[in-house]
Amino acid sequence: MSALSFLAALALGAPPRAGFAETARAVGEENARWWDAGIALRLRETLRYNLDLDHGLSPSGEPLFATPDGDPSAQLMHGADLRLRVDLGARTPTGGVGVFVQLDALDNLRLGSTPEGIPSATTSQRPPESAMLLRRAYGVALTPFGFLAAGRMGSHWGLGLLTHGGDCADCDSGDAADRVAFMTSLANHLWAVSYDFSATGPGQRAASGAVVDVDPTDDVHTVTFAVMSAYSDLSRERRRRAERVSVEYGAYVSHRWQDNDAPASYLPIAAPEPLSATQVMHRGFRATAVDGWFRLTAPWGRVELEAALLLGHIEQASLIPGVLLHEAVESLQWGAALETDFGVDTFPLRGGVDFGVASGDPAPGFGVNVQATDAPPKPGDLEGPQAIAGRDNRVDNFRFHRDYRIDRILFRELIGTVTDAFYIRPHLDWTVATVGPGTLSFSLFGVFSLAMEERSTPGGTQPLGVELDPSLSYVTRDGFTFAVDYAALFPLSGLDNGTLGLASSVAQLTRFRVSYAF
Repeated sequence: MSALSFLAALALGAPPRAGFAETARAVGEENARWWDAGIALRLRETLRYNLDLDHGLSPSGEPLFATPDGDPSAQLMHGADLRLRVDLGARTPTGGVGVFVQLDALDNLRLGSTPEGIPSATTSQRPPESAMLLRRAYGVALTPFGFLAAGRMGSHWGLGLLTHGGDCADCDSGDAADRVAFMTSLANHLWAVSYDFSATGPGQRAASGAVVDVDPTDDVHTVTFAVMSAYSDLSRERRRRAERVSVEYGAYVSHRWQDNDAPASYLPIAAPEPLSATQVMHRGFRATAVDGWFRLTAPWGRVELEAALLLGHIEQASLIPGVLLHEAVESLQWGAALETDFGVDTFPLRGGVDFGVASGDPAPGFGVNVQATDAPPKPGDLEGPQAIAGRDNRVDNFRFHRDYRIDRILFRELIGTVTDAFYIRPHLDWTVATVGPGTLSFSLFGVFSLAMEERSTPGGTQPLGVELDPSLSYVTRDGFTFAVDYAALFPLSGLDNGTLGLASSVAQLTRFRVSYAF
């Protein structure tokens, strides 16, 4: 840690975030700092009360949310987690080449999960097996024609509906792509093309020590073309303070394909066998994503919109070589989110109304946390595959990225993300006072949500719930944050147990957050 502390002492900025524009701006300035570093330590304690909504078991025998093993009738569950994130960047003296790294230490480590010896007699915590995770490692170079980036880099676009870098303080995941990208500026726009090594299948170590891809036909390829007009965060803020309006926008199209597949390389099987030609099967997977983004920033507020359309086709969806399905699986998914924020610097109140929609699928359940070996869902289940071999060959539910969050209980904890739903989200922010080196703030937002497909819900109706989420936070200019978040979900008929005739009851959540960042 002494080396990290030394680098942090040199830093006055932070390495670039995950979008194309931020990656291109990472190099190119002759007087840029040689070193950048950012260190953030986060601790969260969460109290969850009645998150199973007193719903009882689903037709498949599962609760809506986990209950205590020792006493399934108990209502309160709690737990704390910790994460240390380190972002490092190094540039050449001329500013034309940069290398950037992101490390997560003790990534979302559950506090108390690694006692030394017998739990009741432990006197220390042992290091977890995966104490350090290397999330990003990539380079950016300025060439005579544009910017060339290569390596494992973060992936983010727009509001983060489809791809989200996970750089926010309360994010838990974030996307990273093994990518080669070229970006250039033309006609006041940034143009980008990238190729992703999305998956390369099983490999075999050669005599030279290199790992060889034993079957290139099972590789998953992704190609993306993007164009955008965007300002840096600093430029946008300067324009706003000068009472100028900033209009930003962008669009991209991404295509992914896979010809063959080797399911034995990733499916859980009782007795793994060496991969052979008999385990390779035709897949014929093709998918295309189109996404558009718009943001308007003015002295009086912000309006931001992202909309996406996904088309998919799988010629052979079977996971068992030799056992073939006769129908292809098709997918048509769409989703959009609108954020608004209105207010001026001289007034302590800000507010707005957000909207969002994600296409649904009429199959039971919401289809978020689905595994390849899951059984078909039953009407009244909260979860389950949306395509059933021989019965249903479509998967049409659009899923927001898990780190794009609109609430604290329903979509974040119970369902897993926004999918198969429409929501309205009014919000209010109040700067209460300046206290010492920091600012005390209060925020409140409410979420009303409806399912797009009533057959997807446990209760068989569209209304899902009303959630109220207040927060009180204290943020200092030195990078210290303390916040208390509360949430109350008032479930509606869509979350009732229609099979047993049980009405769901109120769920509550309280989260304490402490972070130190510089």
